[in-house]
Amino acid sequence: MKKIITAIISLTLVNSAIADTTLIHNVKGYTIKNGELSQFNAIQFTDDSIDRVFSKNTALPNSKDIRQIDGKGATMLPGLIDAHGHVLNYGLSLQRVDLVGSTSEKDAISRVVDYQKENPEQKWIQGRGWNQVQWPSNQFPTAKSLDKYFPDTPVFLSRVDGHAGWANSKAMEIAGITKQTLSPNGGEIIKDASGAPNGVFVDNAMDLIFSKIPALSRNEQKNVLIKAMNKLASVGLTSVHDAGVTSENIEIFNEIANEQAMPIRINAMLYLPSDNWQQRLKQGQIKSADGTFAFNSVKIQADGALGSRGAAMHADYSDKTNHKGLLLHTNEKLSYYIEQSMKAGFQVNTHAIGDHANSLTLDQYEQHIASTNSKALRHRIEHAQVLRVEDIPRFKSLNVIASIQATHATSDKNMAEDRIGKKRLKGAYAWRSLLNAGAKIANGSDFPVEPTNPFYGLHASITRQDRHNQPLGGWISSEKLSHEETLKSFTIDAAYAGHQEDIVGTLEPAKKADFILVDADMFTQEPSTIWQNKVLATWVNGKQVFSRY
Repeated sequence: MKKIITAIISLTLVNSAIADTTLIHNVKGYTIKNGELSQFNAIQFTDDSIDRVFSKNTALPNSKDIRQIDGKGATMLPGLIDAHGHVLNYGLSLQRVDLVGSTSEKDAISRVVDYQKENPEQKWIQGRGWNQVQWPSNQFPTAKSLDKYFPDTPVFLSRVDGHAGWANSKAMEIAGITKQTLSPNGGEIIKDASGAPNGVFVDNAMDLIFSKIPALSRNEQKNVLIKAMNKLASVGLTSVHDAGVTSENIEIFNEIANEQAMPIRINAMLYLPSDNWQQRLKQGQIKSADGTFAFNSVKIQADGALGSRGAAMHADYSDKTNHKGLLLHTNEKLSYYIEQSMKAGFQVNTHAIGDHANSLTLDQYEQHIASTNSKALRHRIEHAQVLRVEDIPRFKSLNVIASIQATHATSDKNMAEDRIGKKRLKGAYAWRSLLNAGAKIANGSDFPVEPTNPFYGLHASITRQDRHNQPLGGWISSEKLSHEETLKSFTIDAAYAGHQEDIVGTLEPAKKADFILVDADMFTQEPSTIWQNKVLATWVNGKQVFSRY
């Protein structure tokens, strides 16, 4: 495959001044056409737009004015779209302590120690990725274990789902956290038997620490975003729906787009409530001239996450009596955010993981969609993770999109039944049930909670297995998606979820030339190996933004 990319690069460089039209031939191409899977073996595009897609046995143009690239039999797919990621957080994770896969509290701390040795200038140490469910103790970590190594440097480490944080005593001292500090609404300060905070902060309580960490400058944010987008292009993502950004982030993305420096497309969701959110909505939607940046939606968080028992459930957690999780807003506040956004003409995308948060969000949507006549805005529920079976048909009736993350199921499979019991699993990670009820599904990863690689999500959707191909036959295998449904969920249906199906999501004339070349064919290979697929090259707007060699 190295020869493929070498040929692509050299031909592109040699002929870039000759023609604006390019023909890539000798590929195993797949796209969705009229809702069905379609195959092709060549594609022609001029500048940023597709001219023609050639099926097998169709004569190809032979003109000196057309740049010719031999795909050498590689698989071509529409550019993959992640409908729910966090670009800035991902970029920051690339320069902070990586705790993903840490095997114990001790292992996590050793990584922090190593990080400090390599980055002694850091005034605050931050990291992300610990998951106590994967540790032998199955218990939350403590400040005391960090204090032994970091008595004077503040440390704050986010859980893998971003819904809990682990602080040392220095960080709590700076934040003024004491025995007397009360948990905020929608959050919890975990305390020990004596009533002292033990170092773990859940959901809204994390803001008590985050508010004391020095903010990044605008230029620092810009550099982090560009670095993150380039990395995302390398795994085959040509578009990302950025789930929860600030007004300042929107300005920075728009600035990068106006400089024509966006490696991939970003569809931004303004986080509510954040600074100046009402003013930002009044200023209206944004769409860059080249289509690489769009702002037409908001992100609201109804509850927390299942792993930290913050997901809001109707009944008690199966492994914690008298605990139903956390609603992050009062019903009145949630209603206000949803109604104001719909009135302003913005798509509303609400994070809901627990069955209570999901039914509550659907109730709010039903009320406010009717009063604002905004059904056509295709409001979304982000995650839609644990649903009451009776709520599943409501997605179709309300024209609400289920924005799911396939790898959440394969990451949560060893924990979910402990949290909610077998009976409630009937509506959990229920992708097939949603499709059967007529709902649209947009797929993604929730990076950096999960890895950015979309082939992990393609694999999980089709097999319901982790990357060790466990369990045999798949976890709750009745909820698997087909290969075709999975591709749709990462392409045209994800584009539809961002109101961009007219420009991306499929490879057909007049659409943007966003596509990838891959080293294996997901439709013919052994499904268990799909997660191993490597992206060879990525094009966005007709420009090659990544090559493996």
